[in-house]
Amino acid sequence: MTPMTVPEGNLITPGIIETRDNSTLKPQPANLPAGHSVSPDHHLTPQTMCPAFGSLRVLTRIDGVQTAMVTDTGCLYGLTFVTHFYASRKSIAAPAFGTKELVAGNVAEAAVAACAEASKMPGTRLIAAISLCVAETAGLTEEMLPPQVNGVDVILVRVPAYAIHSHPEAKDVAINAILKRYSPPKMEVTGDGVEKPLTYDGSNEEEEALRRKVIMLGEVFPADPISVDTVLKRLGSGLAANLPSRNLDDYKLARRVGAIAAVHPFYGGSVATLRAAGVPIISGAPVGPEAAYNWIRAVGAALKLDPGLTEQVAAEERDKCRAIIGQFPLKGRVLVCGYEGNELLYARLLVEAGAEVPYISTSIQKSLYTAADEAWLKARGTREIIYQKTLEQDVRALDIYKPDLVLGTTPLSAEAKARGIPAMYYTNMLSVRPMFLSAGLAGTIQLIRDALERAPRYEWMREFFEGPRLAGPSLAPINTMD
Repeated sequence: MTPMTVPEGNLITPGIIETRDNSTLKPQPANLPAGHSVSPDHHLTPQTMCPAFGSLRVLTRIDGVQTAMVTDTGCLYGLTFVTHFYASRKSIAAPAFGTKELVAGNVAEAAVAACAEASKMPGTRLIAAISLCVAETAGLTEEMLPPQVNGVDVILVRVPAYAIHSHPEAKDVAINAILKRYSPPKMEVTGDGVEKPLTYDGSNEEEEALRRKVIMLGEVFPADPISVDTVLKRLGSGLAANLPSRNLDDYKLARRVGAIAAVHPFYGGSVATLRAAGVPIISGAPVGPEAAYNWIRAVGAALKLDPGLTEQVAAEERDKCRAIIGQFPLKGRVLVCGYEGNELLYARLLVEAGAEVPYISTSIQKSLYTAADEAWLKARGTREIIYQKTLEQDVRALDIYKPDLVLGTTPLSAEAKARGIPAMYYTNMLSVRPMFLSAGLAGTIQLIRDALERAPRYEWMREFFEGPRLAGPSLAPINTMD
């Protein structure tokens, strides 16, 4: 057999290599470069769709935003199809961009032409030029695009698949591009020549009201912002908006509110932009008793709200969560393996409810914003947390941990069910449900509890189709396409 060689461009940074370190994996074959991003039994098959879909998902849902995709015909077709499949009702402008245009070096001209076409569409207030692999390789930069076309603002959203490895992180790129346009850092120079963010002086009543409110950063189920707003109003605060939002004006509020609550850990770029604009950042999310209690107190501290009232509301919400868990405790071993970027939050909720969660995997990178949840989970029995995971790692976890329930991607759930293990598709069954505070906790806990009780039915179905169980794991080939 001819040895497999891999181009150097597929290597990843030492920081990411560290997140893939897994003592349970087999040693890498000698013919692979040290630290290679592909696991030993990974056959270079795709693990997910093009990550740029995350940006398109956000941008096509914003009223007044029109996308112009700068890419080749194949990528344009695939991403247009999947975007419309997920209920987008907008056309996507695109230049005639093929080998001829690429060789001629006309990438910037093609991008401007696509933006001009997008500007003609009714109601367009912002044009998002989406630069994919071909345009990025050809050298398209923000300086090559005009700030406006036909009086309409233009932003560049750079999401090549070789640099952005998951669709949650592509959402961050899209939101950050909008925030950079509408929430730039406003600086003032002090007497000693030092620049610092320009702060509000408290002379405007509308601005003062906004300074007591929070914007929540994270794509969540619509019921979650309602329950969060209800709790915050008890503190004398409230939610000004939830990003990503369908309303473009909500993004313009981001620099004016009292704090940003980044409830998902993959919005690192957006958080950095807002920090530079002088906006306080609250990390973490109100999931489960302990996290909900700490999150409410963090909001109170960031907004300088009444400490006594904040403590009272936080304690009451914690007690409500504990009461629900007391009524519906979980018992069993659960694997949490998704690609939405919020897997650590769900795992926290399950652990506090009594479940054992030895293995968690996610598509996003390890970062400063995953550190607190990772430390909390590992202190409570989680043995492995895999970032930028592969399906092969998840399947191996089935062999190692023998779970009672799998919350996973489509192919992993299929493999678990084939083994007689209850499994649910993480994205469709969990990410579409509320999870914050006591209101979100109740539904999620009952769903997981019911799923754990279905083990005999799954085993019966497996035996019906396959006969008595054989020793050892399944050797059937696994489809890695999600």
